[in-house]
Amino acid sequence: LDIVVTIMNVNDNSPVFEQTNLTEVVPEDTKVNATIVAREDLSATDADLDIIYYELTALVPGTDGYFAINGVNNPEIYLAKPLDYEKFHLTTLVLYARDRNVGSPDPIHTATATINIIIEQADTKPPWFLPCTFLNTDNSICISSPYTGRVNISQLSTEPLTLEPGPIYAIDPDYTINEKILYSIVGGDPEQVFSVDADTGNLTMNKAATSPDPYLLQVMATQVNNIQKYSIASVEIKVINKSDHAPYFESRIYNGTVFVGLAPRSFVFQAGNPSSPLMITAVDDDFPDV
Repeated sequence: LDIVVTIMNVNDNSPVFEQTNLTEVVPEDTKVNATIVAREDLSATDADLDIIYYELTALVPGTDGYFAINGVNNPEIYLAKPLDYEKFHLTTLVLYARDRNVGSPDPIHTATATINIIIEQADTKPPWFLPCTFLNTDNSICISSPYTGRVNISQLSTEPLTLEPGPIYAIDPDYTINEKILYSIVGGDPEQVFSVDADTGNLTMNKAATSPDPYLLQVMATQVNNIQKYSIASVEIKVINKSDHAPYFESRIYNGTVFVGLAPRSFVFQAGNPSSPLMITAVDDDFPDV
């Protein structure tokens, strides 16, 4: 009697990942659809030779949808939408490997692998002049206010000019990169009355201003590593007459009279002369005819 015994394969093994914990550094400017983790680094094996079904989830809130796998049977991870370093710096993904499709009535064995994604900030923003005001909620665009200053006509100042709301200063908003910035005047000064220090941004005078017309300078801040990353700020310099004298009051003491019961904003009258409003006047010897 010949007896043929056939051994039936029973699903008694779980899928196994060769690596259960991976860390990948991903540049912020990585192109959409680029491969982040290759298939061979994530494929699981099953001693029962079952078809393996994969599923990818993100553990960090707000990072869903940025990374995906190429298919239910292909665990290769790719970038699904553009990254933004301002939104998140890292996330953790969990890749599930199952030997049955979800919903199968048969017992399912599952293995997991953890993928830590670190976002590396890229040089994506031009310099910002400070102070500036953000235009959007994600702080990706910051608009600076114009700088203002003044000089005396026909007088050469040897010190850096004092400006409002502060000295000329720009930063690289890609702060983890923090590229060096150079300054230059690119408009508004055809006579080259002013110059700007390329490293510090200090604005100084080359010669005295001879016209009372104001100057509207355009100062450019450029990244050393990439001249296409630049911003321009306006600097208004008013030319005024030099003030040699301080203003002073014509009298050291003024005496006035008020009456009980007067309505608010009523006149205060000169003491001893109730018909003449009290006048307080000052003069400036720089303007003798005013």
